[in-house]
Amino acid sequence: MELPSTKPYLLRAIWEWCCDNGYTPYIAVQVDGRTQVPREFVRDGQIVLNVGPDATNKLQMGNELIEFQARFGGIARELSVPIEQVSAIYARENGAGMAFEVGSEGVFAEGDLPEAVPEESAGDEPPEPPRPEGGRPKLQRIK
Repeated sequence: MELPSTKPYLLRAIWEWCCDNGYTPYIAVQVDGRTQVPREFVRDGQIVLNVGPDATNKLQMGNELIEFQARFGGIARELSVPIEQVSAIYARENGAGMAFEVGSEGVFAEGDLPEAVPEESAGDEPPEPPRPEGGRPKLQRIK
C-alpha cells in the first residue's frame, strides 16, 4: 500500500507559519498542461505566485490542488495548481521555506529561488524589504 503524500500538509503548514509570523508566502510552480495560471507570466516553464491572504481570494489548499483567485494587471483570474507541480514554498521576506522535487525536472539547487511575478494583485502592499546579507536564502530539499 502506497503512503499518502506529506507534501500538501507541509505546504499548508509552511503557509500558516508564514502568515502567523507576518511573512508573505510564495509558491514556485513548474507549469504543465494542468496548471491554470496566467501564461504571460510563466518564465522558463515556471511561475512564482504570492499566495498570501492579501493577494488571494477563495484560497483552497487541498490535497490535490491549490485553487484561488488573484488579480493580474487589475484583472481577476482563476488559478489552479496541482500540488505535485509546486517546487517550493517560502517566505518572501527571508526565503525560509522548503523546496520539493517535481518529477525529474524542476529541482532547485540549494539557494536557487526563482524570481516572483509582479505583485499587482497585492494592492497597497509596502515596498519589498531589503534581502538579508550573505546572498540568497537557502532552502532544504525534501525527497
